[in-house]
Amino acid sequence: MSQSPISTGTIGEVVLSARDVSKSWGNVHALKRVNFDVHRGQVTTLFGENGAGKSTLMKVLSGVFRPTSGEIVLEGQTVSFQSASDARALGISIIHQELSLAPNLSVRDNIFMGREIQTITGVDYAEEERQTRLLMADLEEDIDPLTLVEDLRLGQQQIVEIARALSINSRILIMDEPTSALSATEVEVLFKVIHDLKSRGVSIVYISHHLEEALQITDHAVVLRDGTVTARGKRSEISLEWIVRNMVGDNYDLGSPPTGHEIGEVALFVDHLSVPDALNAERAAIDRVSLSVRAGEIVCIYGLMGAGRTEFLECIAGRISALGGKIFLRGQDVTGLTIGQRIQRGLVLVPEDRQRDGLVQTMTVGQNLSLASIGAFTRGLFTSRSREQGLIGKAIVDVRIKTDGGQAAIGSLSGGNQQKVVIGKMLTTNPSVVLLDEPSRGIDVGAKSEVFRLLSEGAQRGLAVVYTTSEVNECLAIAHRIIVFHRGRISAEFTSDVTKEQIMAASGEAVAA
Repeated sequence: MSQSPISTGTIGEVVLSARDVSKSWGNVHALKRVNFDVHRGQVTTLFGENGAGKSTLMKVLSGVFRPTSGEIVLEGQTVSFQSASDARALGISIIHQELSLAPNLSVRDNIFMGREIQTITGVDYAEEERQTRLLMADLEEDIDPLTLVEDLRLGQQQIVEIARALSINSRILIMDEPTSALSATEVEVLFKVIHDLKSRGVSIVYISHHLEEALQITDHAVVLRDGTVTARGKRSEISLEWIVRNMVGDNYDLGSPPTGHEIGEVALFVDHLSVPDALNAERAAIDRVSLSVRAGEIVCIYGLMGAGRTEFLECIAGRISALGGKIFLRGQDVTGLTIGQRIQRGLVLVPEDRQRDGLVQTMTVGQNLSLASIGAFTRGLFTSRSREQGLIGKAIVDVRIKTDGGQAAIGSLSGGNQQKVVIGKMLTTNPSVVLLDEPSRGIDVGAKSEVFRLLSEGAQRGLAVVYTTSEVNECLAIAHRIIVFHRGRISAEFTSDVTKEQIMAASGEAVAA
């Protein structure tokens, strides 16, 4: 990258430490006497399930939270942060798991928000634009600095979030799920950036639920479980099995295709569907795709970023208008219906971006769960509180949401439990077809297993389930059929005895490997 060297200290020495750090809210103990070291010019990866305390620890290190007890030591000196600004002033920055961009502002304005480049006459927008272009070039992403963030796909928004953190020229950079929305190519570029930062002495703290991916760049690994460090080791001492065992024990399994139930009639039929590309009006994101899904069947759609998976599901759900083709639900044409009308007929979508599209952050857990089913407990102008509470309580139990109750703030839940709220909200509408776009994005291996169990149980009750993923292992978990997308078309379909290599080759991934 273009910046000058940051640190001249000894590579590998401890530059930042949490010493016996605890963090509590009342009777909730998120961190329990945690000791955690960050090494100069190296990557320390923090592993753990959702709710293990990873994000809480990172927020303590970056000044967002103050520890209940214990101390933070930076370059041998005990420090106390009153805010994230204090930490940034000392060179500690964090890229949060959930994006914190202003969608109505440009890429340039998001990167320099709150620290605009000033001249005598005002903000130097030309210089901000120049620096933004350099950052985009470093990240090998062709994004115009003046593009509104809301017009970018989720993966590109993640790149902007990363660029904003890099622009501060931090000496300690915390990355909380930085690749959760990135394509394989974008992940490769990010890893090159990380290697460059390491060569300049920048220390990286890395959190990812993509375990194999994280192992590629890890120098040190620490595992948290229930707010306590359960294991730590150097790269040479750890393996994928070591990570999973210390995170969730020895019984982790994503499941297998459910059997013993009847596969019913066709529940969803898509006939020669074409969908426009939001970023390029000259081409179709989906080009004349046809497929059918039966009641009780689980179909996985696999493809790389840009293959058209999201556009396909959003068009079926009514969020995008079709260029051509038809969508049939249990034999009835629903192509021209609104989102609400499709939900009423039993077709629901769990969106990829749960924070933006799946949850209302100002509402409680219960309000989010009941939002899509308001007609079930409303008569005219009157709402049955008891009926609503019964629906919420049943959903919490059925979906196994870990929460203090329906009145809890949605932000108090871990990422995996927030995802279960989104799924639970849709299941309360009693659907016949459930579409899930990257349902495991940003959740840990334990939460993935729970989400896939929910889908298996739904299929056994007669639900038709369609989910997308960019992780080959998830294709081979619970799906009865795997459909591979490549450049807006179906390139292959598999039912059994398929290998990872065959799936990747059909997606075009093997060509780039």
